[in-house]
Amino acid sequence: MLKAQLVGGPTAILEYAGLRWLTDPSLSPPGEYEGGLVKTTGPALDTAAIGPIDVVLLSHEHHSDNLDPAGREFLPNARRVLTTVAGAERLGGNATGLEPWSSVQIERVDGGAVTVTAMPAQHGPDGTDHLTGPVVGFLLSGPGLETVYVSGDNASLDVVRTIAERAGGVDVAVLHAGAVQRSYRFDGAYLTLSSDWAAEATKILGARTAIPIHFEGWTHFTQGADALRAAFAGNGISDRLALAERGETVTVRLP
Repeated sequence: MLKAQLVGGPTAILEYAGLRWLTDPSLSPPGEYEGGLVKTTGPALDTAAIGPIDVVLLSHEHHSDNLDPAGREFLPNARRVLTTVAGAERLGGNATGLEPWSSVQIERVDGGAVTVTAMPAQHGPDGTDHLTGPVVGFLLSGPGLETVYVSGDNASLDVVRTIAERAGGVDVAVLHAGAVQRSYRFDGAYLTLSSDWAAEATKILGARTAIPIHFEGWTHFTQGADALRAAFAGNGISDRLALAERGETVTVRLP
């Protein structure tokens, strides 16, 4: 079983394998942040309500919509932070850097372990990695557990196909959607999955459930909940969509 509570933007609390995981902490109030990014809503939960976190899954730390000032302040509260190698070097402390396809073991309270494998991600169109900087996604797995993919800020279906071919299918896909666009960069090309691409990624991965995050709360997120519902319906997979409102929790039970 997996529970996912949407805190806002790219930030969700995942309860999985007896551990509490937090994706890209965006915890500051509305306002303009580094890079001219404008946040329109604060987090649905304050840090006290978020509670203890075992692992932060941080796709990258160099964009303020993935790690804003309050999110950065929160990181030392977690037992461990997993992110890019470059990000871990800059963050220090409890941060561990992972290259794509490398893995770490996270101990469970029952004595088992969750394997976290870093997944490749491409934060823009082909050939822009040197401009957008390193980004990773994550694959969580373990004996008797659902396999959970957290995409990070990936905008490439070719990357998704590589993951599906190399890692096999997944049970749950937590997808950074929102069709992020910056008009002055890359002729407005998407920097994260659009709603249609999120639906297509779900099919490529064979995921039985997709949980979109990263689709509201910032002005450069151009497609929200309605677009996601329409895209999954148009692709005939509405039954796979688990869409949470801010502050809401969705529960995924798989056979």
